[in-house]
Amino acid sequence: MTRATAAARSEATAGAPYSRAGAEGTFVLEAGLRLQGASPIDTLRWAVEQYAPRLAFATGFGPEGLVLFDLIARHRLDVDIFTLDTGLLFPETYRLWRALEERYRRPIRAVRPALDLEGQASRHGEALWEREPDRCCGIRKVDPLAEALRGHEAWITAIRADQTKERAHARVVEEDRRFGLVKVNPLLAWSHDDVWTYLREHDVPTNPLHHMGYPSIGCWPCTSPSRPDEHPRAGRWRGRIKTECGLHLRQPRTPLSSVDSKGA
Repeated sequence: MTRATAAARSEATAGAPYSRAGAEGTFVLEAGLRLQGASPIDTLRWAVEQYAPRLAFATGFGPEGLVLFDLIARHRLDVDIFTLDTGLLFPETYRLWRALEERYRRPIRAVRPALDLEGQASRHGEALWEREPDRCCGIRKVDPLAEALRGHEAWITAIRADQTKERAHARVVEEDRRFGLVKVNPLLAWSHDDVWTYLREHDVPTNPLHHMGYPSIGCWPCTSPSRPDEHPRAGRWRGRIKTECGLHLRQPRTPLSSVDSKGA
């Protein structure tokens, strides 16, 4: 915690027990407003100053995540980098993962579900993703992420506001009610073209599937190619109203103190 953060919390809580809904809620709101329009690297540096070493970045190796990974690695920022290895990633994604570690000499920690695929099939039946994709995402992504974020104060994401209706309401810095910590979105205002311009200019390795009709890539059973006239995420959970795996679904704005009281 920095002196500025401590001072803000101290002033807001003088003579009273510390309340995250008060001091930290105000601090995060003000930070979100102040960092609107800030560059991604300035936002990342702010996050490191405020929250390192209890700051994490979860990457799925999409174009946006690769921009942030390059910035974090290039500037040697103190960030815990990990990926959610569902056991269902494309072979191309696994190869990209290893290529990034080798090029940048920066490890990307694997976070895996409590149930392997065989255990999931035994408990919930074969191909759960076909019958109950939300439950499958919960088991293989949401629950492991919650466990990986335990002990952290903030996490960095690679979402852009123009990707989905859900993400359009995000802020550069915001309170994440689902996981009970602060969420930092450095690329929120960037466009698809901004992302790819950066990747080309810095020669960042990318997934070859992007050049084979896959603008958005997740687990192989739930990812299909998209046509040029479709939304870039149209190939995710095709034929369903589902557009998010659950990691970035927004929760009602209940006080953070209620999260604390439940021991989150």
